[in-house]
Amino acid sequence: MAFLDTDFFERDVLVVARDLVGVELVWHGCSGIIVETEAYAVEGDPACHTASRPSAREFVKSKPPGAAYVYFNYGMYWLFNLLVKGGERDGLILIRALEPTKGLEHMQSRRRREKARELCSGPGKLAQALAIDGSHHGLPMAGRGKPAGRGLKAADSSTHEVASDIRVGISQAVDFPWRFLSRHSPHVSVGHGKVKLPRA
Repeated sequence: MAFLDTDFFERDVLVVARDLVGVELVWHGCSGIIVETEAYAVEGDPACHTASRPSAREFVKSKPPGAAYVYFNYGMYWLFNLLVKGGERDGLILIRALEPTKGLEHMQSRRRREKARELCSGPGKLAQALAIDGSHHGLPMAGRGKPAGRGLKAADSSTHEVASDIRVGISQAVDFPWRFLSRHSPHVSVGHGKVKLPRA
């Protein structure tokens, strides 16, 4: 299948986040099927970086649709996101989990884990498995400037039942059902219906 172009990312952030489930992320000799995403809207979403970080607002303004937004979380893990802009709502989409399909030996070495379901079942895990870090911040993942060997390929046919759920590990807008996951995949970070709302 061909790589996705920028027009895929020029739609509403919630539509793109849902449609990314089942898409293949190709990354320098490794790849995996996206089985879990989270959407964050530029406007009206206090959990989005744009609500508190001027640098994030500038990123949305200056970078093209499909650009990689990579940041270091809690001083521990790199997290890989994709920029969506030009549709009804702009935003950032966190890629939360993959089903590994290629390059497992490299992922196993980086993660120091053998089981496939332990390699990319969380956003920090998948960044470690694919060797994604801050040097990839701003990398075009679609359209002009996309480097060879990296990108996103549409699935031949979707075999995923996509469910929506609340997002994981945030303290604001905790009830937004903006996490999308392959309902029956063993590779997701948290199963459908398993995230608990924090106590008031």
